[in-house]
Amino acid sequence: MGEPQYFPYDEQAIAHLKARDARLAEAIDIIGPVRREVTPDLFASLVNCIVGQQISTKAQVTIWKRMTDAFGDVTPEVIAACSDDELQRFGLSFRKVGYIKGSAERVLSGELDLEGLADLPDDEVCRRLSELPGIGVWTAEMLMTFSMQRPDIMSFGDLAIQRGLRMLHHHRRITPQLFAKYRRRYAPYGSVASLYLWEIAGGAVPGMRDWAPKNAKGSRSVRKKG
Repeated sequence: MGEPQYFPYDEQAIAHLKARDARLAEAIDIIGPVRREVTPDLFASLVNCIVGQQISTKAQVTIWKRMTDAFGDVTPEVIAACSDDELQRFGLSFRKVGYIKGSAERVLSGELDLEGLADLPDDEVCRRLSELPGIGVWTAEMLMTFSMQRPDIMSFGDLAIQRGLRMLHHHRRITPQLFAKYRRRYAPYGSVASLYLWEIAGGAVPGMRDWAPKNAKGSRSVRKKG
């Protein structure tokens, strides 16, 4: 498996974020460096994301280990060579098997050039990934962050990032317009800002609380990352 790899960022990114947001600067000083593991193999990451949909992290880890124990590397060729029944025996639903095989077919046919994505802008990468079966915009953005290691990804669909912004800036609600303001403020290091907002949402800064109204349905939810 090799040594774990972590999302890369440098002092320039930290200096930029601290200069742009005094409250975030204070949080960064309290939290210190954030190490979030990345998986550079984009197809394997994509499959793992599909595996993890609507199940616990523990269940996802268990199923993914079964697959990597059986296959070694999870590649489009390996997936395409398996029958639906073989994949379901790992603990995958019929629907997830369809998503995974559909993604493998698009890669093998050349309809989706995973390596070619590296040369495209963020919006286009997000569009192409989210066209895959079972991959929505949020999942595409997580793949862009934790597999492709794009430096400027902030996901409006990530409830933990919204929670982090509410906690940091005492907002009751994060509207699309307000989110866009922070997105511009943190560019071109939105991914690094996201790392810290996830930490804040998880309680890494003592004394910070969520300012969302307690009766706002769903406002306290934290979406599973990654």
